[in-house]
Amino acid sequence: MHYDIIIIGAGLGGLTAGAKLAKEGKKILLIEQHDIPGGCATSFMRKQYTMEVGLHEMDGLHSRDLKTKIFSDLGIFDRVKFLRVPEFYRFYNTRHDIVIPHDPAEAMNILLKSFPGEEEGIGTYFEHVLNARRITAASRDVKDKSIGAFLDEIISAEDLKLVLLGNLGYFHDDPYTLSYYYYLNAQGSYYTGGANFVKGGSRKLSDALADIIISNGGDIRLKHEVTGIIYEEDKPVGVRYRKTRGSDGIYSDRASEIIVNSSLPLLAENLLPAGRGQELKNAISGLEIGASLLTVYYGFKTILKSLGNKYYSTFIFDESVKNQADIAGNNHSDFDRRSFTFVDYSQLDSALAPEGKSVGAACCIDYPEDWEDLSAEEYKFRKKKAAEIITARLDNLIPGFKEAVDHVEVATALTVKKYTLNKKGAVYGFAQKPGKASGYLSVLPANLHIASAWGKFGGGFSGAIYSGYMTALDILRKG
Repeated sequence: MHYDIIIIGAGLGGLTAGAKLAKEGKKILLIEQHDIPGGCATSFMRKQYTMEVGLHEMDGLHSRDLKTKIFSDLGIFDRVKFLRVPEFYRFYNTRHDIVIPHDPAEAMNILLKSFPGEEEGIGTYFEHVLNARRITAASRDVKDKSIGAFLDEIISAEDLKLVLLGNLGYFHDDPYTLSYYYYLNAQGSYYTGGANFVKGGSRKLSDALADIIISNGGDIRLKHEVTGIIYEEDKPVGVRYRKTRGSDGIYSDRASEIIVNSSLPLLAENLLPAGRGQELKNAISGLEIGASLLTVYYGFKTILKSLGNKYYSTFIFDESVKNQADIAGNNHSDFDRRSFTFVDYSQLDSALAPEGKSVGAACCIDYPEDWEDLSAEEYKFRKKKAAEIITARLDNLIPGFKEAVDHVEVATALTVKKYTLNKKGAVYGFAQKPGKASGYLSVLPANLHIASAWGKFGGGFSGAIYSGYMTALDILRKG
């Protein structure tokens, strides 16, 4: 069958592109290898608990945020309820316990009280974060640097740098290899627009986007895996795909435009014809694949905040992390010392658990190479130990935590790799290093588009949504 557009992958980028294009009357086929849409924007059930896979907080949704325009256009606000996250984050190590609000003026006052000799540096930091777009636009000819280098230039107190980098794991694993410009724009969105959580979990957003595609005549085929992109006369004209289980049959459909909502390494290695694949491999050879995540999912037999926890997200830095240079190494350390984040969804009316119960998640940077050489039994044992260690650390921070746990399980970098097919289980696409080039996209033919974290907008929920919507607009401009 011939479609206007075929979309490979039902992550947020593919779903957003498909929803916009279907709404504008385009005939859409979306093919997804998993049995549910959403990619990392989804949830799963364990006992009575809805476990949120990927969303801690979504930045923005203020009047000037592009997502507000996108969601208004697609009618998402009529389908999904967004809950305001109460504070930006709590930073905790043995030396400091500081709660950072989303309001920048309040955040500055709190930081000034804790670090009274850093008035100038704190002011400079917020001046840059709050004016990220202007600074980025005015610095097009200025060489990029790392956010780590920028903080070293303006701030002396090492712990202040760590506090400001509390949510670094939302973007990358090392401040000295994270683009200053990328960080300013991403972090600035939290301070200028706050953050939200999707009531009922991020799958509600993914399902809403999928429903827009279907209700506008689009076709979504779950549990089907694309095996190749068909070229004729050096131009993509369709795809070959098969059921992920139960059939050896190969199907094919054609389209004028093809959108790829999967990783660029997968596209280069598995989906493109050999010559075209090698061309893309060469173009991306200098780019580093970003880090993955380990998540411990918790179901609690009580409302966790009833134990005295007051904060939605707590970033727990190990006391051995004394400065920025310690962060990257700590991400490879044992779980009794590795820094991590804990999110308590009971701080919101999240609708993730029955009345009287709640859910939460602990999350840290992770790498597949730490798990790949283990036997099945060793892998299972190490996951169990990771959960036990992190649970014990949280019990020290929140007395009664361990006793409240009703269900616990662990997803590693290999889990992410399995369900997303992303190389190395990367959750944010390519690492956003200083001066990261985007010219690799120019090697693709004009009717082959990237709508994912691996495109020019980068990773995270916002990056994927922007990528999908802008890809749709590019196609619609063609007529």
